[in-house]
Amino acid sequence: MLFPDEPAPTPSLESLATGRRRVIGSLSLAGLGLLATSVSGQAKTYVVRESSRPKVTVQTSPPPVTHPAAAADLSQLPPEWAHNQGSLLPEYTRYLTSLKLQRVCAKQVIEAHAKERGSVWNVLPPKVWWARMGYTLRVADRIALEMGASEVEVVSAYRCPAYNSHCEGAKYGSWHQANVAVDVKFPMAPSLVTATARQLRDLGLFRGGVGGYSDFTHIDSRGQNVNWQG
Repeated sequence: MLFPDEPAPTPSLESLATGRRRVIGSLSLAGLGLLATSVSGQAKTYVVRESSRPKVTVQTSPPPVTHPAAAADLSQLPPEWAHNQGSLLPEYTRYLTSLKLQRVCAKQVIEAHAKERGSVWNVLPPKVWWARMGYTLRVADRIALEMGASEVEVVSAYRCPAYNSHCEGAKYGSWHQANVAVDVKFPMAPSLVTATARQLRDLGLFRGGVGGYSDFTHIDSRGQNVNWQG
């Protein structure tokens, strides 16, 4: 599957980078806060602007949970890839499971990393960046709950620079490289998912980019609201 990507971070955002701040990694389903961090990449600077918590609380009456968090079965992962991740693989799996997401499966998040492009394999994100993805996954999970979606398919999450450069359509400054973005599919029309994600974001659920594509929706928590169509 190709990965058309979101617009690269604008120069005005890059100029705000002055170092690293702590990432907000623990958020409740009742009222998600706003991601606040700035990141210095290997050859690119990613900035997520800090802001206050949203004033609007999105009301929700979630449907019964159909697949609560459980131990992830990773036996089908490519053996060599799994071996190369070392101790990070079981640690990251435990972290994802600890989020207790109700519609996003930890196994799918892991599998989104075990992919190869042009003989270059993707890898798991750096441990110090895990909380960033935890935030974004909670956003996706909350949107699924609001929509009554039974599950969320994770198409793409973190992409290391080398792997990202081999993804056709991916931008040099992709927010996937900062581990704050996911491409997801819900069991319903992508256009409906995209529209709902934007509506909930505009009500104060999070701040970030929402990109609509023909077969998936991109969601990120960069700290600035941006819309586009792929």
